[in-house]
This record gives sequence, C-alpha cells and structure tokens, in this order.
Amino acid sequence: MLSDNLAFAYPTIPLLIRLFIQIYMTSEQEEIPLEFWQGIAEFNQEKFYECHDTLEALWSEVGEPERSFYQGVLQISVGFYHAGNENWRGAVILLGEGISKLNYYQPSYFGINVEKLLTESRALLKSLQQSGPDKITDFVRSLSHTKYPKILTLNEAKSSM
Repeated sequence: MLSDNLAFAYPTIPLLIRLFIQIYMTSEQEEIPLEFWQGIAEFNQEKFYECHDTLEALWSEVGEPERSFYQGVLQISVGFYHAGNENWRGAVILLGEGISKLNYYQPSYFGINVEKLLTESRALLKSLQQSGPDKITDFVRSLSHTKYPKILTLNEAKSSM
C-alpha cells in the first residue's frame, strides 16, 4: 500500500499528509491540462525558462497534490536554466528543492516516470556540487545536450529500454 511505503521512506511525513497523497495519487486523475504537456515538451527541448513560465501559470491555479508536482518540475527546470547561465548557487539550490519536492511522487505521477527524472537530476546535481562554484564555466562547457535529463512518460521509458 502506498501509505505504508511512504511511512517507511518518509517517517517524518505526518499520517494525514501520507493519506492525502495516497488518496489523490491512486484515484482517477482529472484530465491533465494541455499546458502541462507543453511545459514537458519545453523541458525536453531544453527551453527551461519557457517551461518555468508555462508550469508557473498552472502551478499558481491548482491545489495539492498537483501544485507541488508542478512546482517540483518547475524548480528542476529553473535549476537547469541557472546552470546554463553559470549561476552555480541558483542551480544547486533549485535542483535540490525540486528533487526534494518530487520525491513524494515516485515512482510515477500523471504517467510521468518521476523516478527516472529524479535519478538523472540527482546525478547532475552531484556533478555540479563536486565541480564547485569556481568551475561552473568548465562544468557548463562539458555539459552536452544529452546530459540534461528528459521527462519521459512511462510508455516512453519502456520503449527506450
């Protein structure tokens, strides 16, 4: 049961919040807004600032649990935007916050392979932290397009294996 898994993985989450997440994450979701998929496409095209704008418009108008999910993706997107602009501190902070928010939505949410996104984002964050602020320019130069994570649906993740 999801709430049992959350209790084991996140014992500090109050019981009511775990139950709330379980109810909403296991029930039928309302239709996912097209703007959400637009934001995902922008993320995958590495248009991170545009993704931020698109998801921020959604984030500000929904309740939980969608609100935190949108915010987590948005923060990861802005983290990559900061990395690309050699803002080491902004990148590290926002990637960390986004990863932390999305932890609650593993392994998947809205048909998105959250686990894969987090695994790849954590690896990039770790590399960024190890490079340190003094070597952000070298880090950005070494970062090819294939190293940025992509947000995949569960079907896309299966077909890429």
